[in-house]
Amino acid sequence: MKIWSSEHVFGHPWDTVIKAAMRKYPNPMNPCVVGVDVLERSVDGRGRLHSHRLLSTEWGLPGFVKAILGTSRTLTYIKEHSVVDPVEKKMELCSTNITLTNLVSVNERLVYTPHPEDPELTVLTQEAIITVKGISLGSYLESLMASTISSNARKMPHPKNQRRKKERTKEKKEGRRKGRKKEEISEP
Repeated sequence: MKIWSSEHVFGHPWDTVIKAAMRKYPNPMNPCVVGVDVLERSVDGRGRLHSHRLLSTEWGLPGFVKAILGTSRTLTYIKEHSVVDPVEKKMELCSTNITLTNLVSVNERLVYTPHPEDPELTVLTQEAIITVKGISLGSYLESLMASTISSNARKMPHPKNQRRKKERTKEKKEGRRKGRKKEEISEP
């Protein structure tokens, strides 16, 4: 079993991040997710949005890994359940694979909350538990899958870079309004 965890701070308020998270697939940054189907969506008595989705994913496994697993199948399905609580400003998303479960299980949990010190930022806590079953080199394969999850998580923009980009954009707009040329704006 391999446990992977990460924390990321987005340079945007919780509401904005949640809207983006609900629309994040499919996208070119993670082409492994080839389809998303909403199976059920409802609002409970406390105003929380519950969503059940089915994700179709294409695992780009190397040939030797397919040989170790004893399968050429790489199209897999993942069930995802999320709860968005707009009052507590918390989104929790849990997902697990529902194909190839005799060989591997990947259970992932993501929690989005406002940053405790700055409401203009959002904290994502992400963890995954990966278990490869009954296969020699299972530990190696678990590490390989954890590395892939980590690589996908690093594709998120860093909040400091987002803030700098916003500041540069704002400065450029202000410079144009004042009749200055774009090149005259200096970086801090």
